[in-house]
Amino acid sequence: MDLISLDDVYAASDSIAGVAVRTPLLAAPWAGDLWLKAESLQPTGSFKIRGAYHAVASLPADRRAAGLVTHSSGNHGQALAYAARAFGVPCVVVMPEVAQPVKVAAVRALGAQVVLVHPAKRVDTVNELTENRGLNHIPPFDHAHVIAGQGTVGLEILAELSDVDVVLVPVGGGGLAAGVATAVKAIRPSAAVIGVEPELAADAQQSLRAGRVIVWPVEQTHATIADGLRTNLSELTFTHLRAHLDDIVTVTEEQITATVGRIARDSRLVVEPTGAVAPAAYLYRRDDLPAGRTAAVLTGGNVDPAVLAQAVSAA
Repeated sequence: MDLISLDDVYAASDSIAGVAVRTPLLAAPWAGDLWLKAESLQPTGSFKIRGAYHAVASLPADRRAAGLVTHSSGNHGQALAYAARAFGVPCVVVMPEVAQPVKVAAVRALGAQVVLVHPAKRVDTVNELTENRGLNHIPPFDHAHVIAGQGTVGLEILAELSDVDVVLVPVGGGGLAAGVATAVKAIRPSAAVIGVEPELAADAQQSLRAGRVIVWPVEQTHATIADGLRTNLSELTFTHLRAHLDDIVTVTEEQITATVGRIARDSRLVVEPTGAVAPAAYLYRRDDLPAGRTAAVLTGGNVDPAVLAQAVSAA
């Protein structure tokens, strides 16, 4: 299976210029040698705009005009809806019926049609829509252009912190980790790229240990509060991670929630639970990480207000 290259990531960087924000890499002096890549500041509130927009921009215009479809717990759906609106084409987002209402509303506000289904039926529903309506499927991670777009996060980290020693990146479907690891390892091979997963959705860690993709059932992965990390790897993302990722560590639900509050109070940034997973590893699993200057990707800030309020007010 072909891997994307650094040139692919640079091409994606050109593609998304002026659309995705070049988000700041902010020092977190309250946590030592930690820097936070604030992807929560993107127009759609998460890094997903990078891969979604690049994938849509890469489609031939006549195909793109037929419309787009994807499945998403929220952030990729918002990103694809944003890209579809920018290009003036229809968009359908298949979302799990347990998706956060704030994310469903955000996708609809961007003009996309939302189809709510049981979590286990998302892929089948997308396949039916693709076949019956002739829509272009832009998956949330299992796509070379999506992976290349997400890899631009790694380019920007290295541009701001060229001597970074460790990059922490959450792993759900693996698109972000695949892209970031590709870019970082090509430019700074000595830097360790470490994936981070919730303990309740640690299928990627198990897959890399076993040397093959292991799929956890949705009934199991949906127990984590980090809703963006409930998906399993694809063969494409697994191949990238096996080639470039140094390790994967896990964090608990309590550690994720505590980190949401800590970042809000000490760095004045709003992050959703998924976005707090990478810095949670630095705060609570530092003994299991390489030492040195560490950048953690805050993947998104689309959090339910009640969840945020509870995390911020917790001791």
